[in-house]
This record gives sequence, structure tokens and C-alpha cells, in this order.
Amino acid sequence: MNSTNLVNVGMSFPMSYRISVDKAIGITTTIPIEIVYAAGYVPLDLNNIFICNEDPDALVDYAEIKGLPRNTCAWVKGIYSATKKTGIKRIIGVIQGDCSNNQALIEFLQTEDIEVIPFSYPHDRNKDLLYKQLDSLSKKLGINLDKAHQMKFVLDKVRKTVHEIDRLTWEENKVTGEENHIWNVSTSDLMGDYVLFERKALAFLEELKNARNLTIK
Repeated sequence: MNSTNLVNVGMSFPMSYRISVDKAIGITTTIPIEIVYAAGYVPLDLNNIFICNEDPDALVDYAEIKGLPRNTCAWVKGIYSATKKTGIKRIIGVIQGDCSNNQALIEFLQTEDIEVIPFSYPHDRNKDLLYKQLDSLSKKLGINLDKAHQMKFVLDKVRKTVHEIDRLTWEENKVTGEENHIWNVSTSDLMGDYVLFERKALAFLEELKNARNLTIK
């Protein structure tokens, strides 16, 4: 595959490979990634790409050079630069229920030919409105909610492994806070590959079991 058609994530952890631009979808915050995976796309958390960069300050500076005001939230500037530097062409932007600066960020990205799929978390936690948002996102990605629900069962099995890592932190004090944080934060996109993520998580638990004399539940 031609390198110009690949997303350059540029990290050794949590992502250690490159992904087709056609399949990559950046996310600005936590969203139901079941829908993205079920539709055959790869979710990439732009927050993680920003903060795990070797020089996140440089990403903030890059956004300012491109025109974002200095008094704009540094995190928003980091998300902008993560989008541009990786070559991602499509994102899911949460326009309600997240940072108020996201709307301006989304509008700015749209002027630079980034396709934005809007998603909202209703302020009043209205179940019917949330269902409509889930259904709308599913349809925009070419699937129905039933298919996404099936994927949820698959991903919940992966998340269960991280729940065990979390338990070993707070209940048995066998996993460090840093280790716990990395694994839990990475569940936002499951490293863009839930199969690889589960394999890495299970290997981590096995290593703990052998090295720290644990009983894994």
C-alpha cells in the first residue's frame, strides 16, 4: 500500500503500526466505538495521539501557527494537530456533552477538508435522544444498531481483561497506578485493534501472574 494512503500514528505505544486513511476515524472524546468497529473502521483517539507524542508542546505550537488563538484550550490545539499530523481525513466530533471548544475545532477542521461526523450526548440524559444519536451514527457509517450491539459483546470481553487489571490495582495493589492508567485510557479506542489489545492485555496479566505471584480472577 502506498505510504500516502496510510495514517502515521507515530507512537510505539499504544499504537505500533500504521493504518489506511480510508479506514481510520479519529475521535475527539469517548464515543461508542462498537459502532465504528462494527462498520469496519478503525477508531483512533486523538487525545491519546496528542498526549503520547514525543513532543506534545510542539503540537500545541503547530496549532497556533495554523491559526488557533493562543488562549484556546491547549488540549483542543493538541487534538487539531494530532488530526493534521497523522493524516486522518475523517473524525467523529462530539458537539454536545463535551468541551465547549469542540464546536469551533470542528468548524476549523471542516475548512481544511476534514470530514466531521457529529455526535451528541444529550445534556438532560434523555434516553430517547441518545438512542437517536446512536442510530444516526450507525446509519452514517453504513450499519444498524443490531450489528453494533453484537460488537459490544465482543468488546466487553476485551474490557473485562482491563477490569481485572484495574482490580489488581485497587484491591491487591499489584499493578501500579501508571500501568492501570495506560490500560484504562487505551480502552477509548482499544489501540485501534481490539484483537491486538486483548492479546497484549492477556500477556500483561500472564506476566503479572508469573512475576508477582498473583491469582488472576
